[in-house]
Order: sequence, then C-alpha cells, then structure tokens
Amino acid sequence: MKGVIFLEFLALVEDKFGLDVADDIIESSTLESNAAYTSVGTYPFSEMVSLVTSLSERSGVSIPDLLQVYGEHLLGRFVARYPVHFEGVDSTFELLEKLDNTIHVEVLKLYPEAELPRFNPNRVAPHVLEMNYRSDKPLTMLAYGLIAGCAGHFGENIDIEMDDRSDEAQTNVTFTLTKVAA
Repeated sequence: MKGVIFLEFLALVEDKFGLDVADDIIESSTLESNAAYTSVGTYPFSEMVSLVTSLSERSGVSIPDLLQVYGEHLLGRFVARYPVHFEGVDSTFELLEKLDNTIHVEVLKLYPEAELPRFNPNRVAPHVLEMNYRSDKPLTMLAYGLIAGCAGHFGENIDIEMDDRSDEAQTNVTFTLTKVAA
C-alpha cells in the first residue's frame, strides 16, 4: 500500500483519538517499517491491518466502523490533495464513473507499482448507479466510506446498499447507489 494511505490514517487517529493513541497503536503494532512512512513509499498491507486492529482494540470501535470513518476522511483528504480530479465534476455518480478509467490511470502513471482496487460502474437509471468493487484486500467498508464521503462532498443524499459476494481470495462487492430526493 502507498504510504499516503498510512499517513492519512495516522492523521485521522491523531485528530479523532489524540497523539497518545496514535503513538500507542504504533508501539503495539507489528510494523516492519517502524512507521517511518513517506507518502510515495510502498508498505505491506499487513501493517495497515495491524494498525487498524490495534486502534479497534484500544478504542473499542469495531474495525468496519473504523474503516468507514477512515474512508470518509480519506475522501476529504483526496479533495484537498488532488483537486484536479474533482474539477468540473458535479456529482457522486460522475466522479465514480471516471474513477477507474481516469483517476486510477493517472495514479498508475505516478505510481506504477500501486495495487489499486477495481471499480466497474453501471448506470442502471438516472438516479441509480451500481459499482462493482473488486480487490485482493478486504477493505469493503473503506470503499463504502469513500463513497459516503463522496456523496457528502457533493451534498447529495444517496442510499448505499451492498451485495457482498467476497470469498477468501477476493473482495467482490456490488454497491447500489440510489439518489434520494431531498
């Protein structure tokens, strides 16, 4: 995983739980890197698992809930760090529809070794978008949080349903997003 993901996670922990908790989870986690993350570095996924597990144990918040909150936080950070990807985009559906074919293409130009999940959008109706999410990492609730954060960014009321068909080898979830009239 890219270091920016780790750095943003630790920033969220400091913001929501405090510097002492961030230090505690780093000390109680198994980290080959010793948490010496750089935004462009690549680090083992196992380190993120260790950090999130330690935070869940320390805070009493479930791992799925932590991942969802982190996803929402991460979307806000992406808006701040990479505003070019949000320019001229007016809706959640519009952004999600360009994720794999535009945004992830640009990410891979900068970081060819990045292991990105796949998002396959299908506009079922003007107010309904299905997003098939596939990844070799079990981060469904992080993806959910990113989608929810996206809806919040655009000020849209969107109902998100999940059909999880994952197995031990791969995460495979279809998110059905339905715009709800305000």
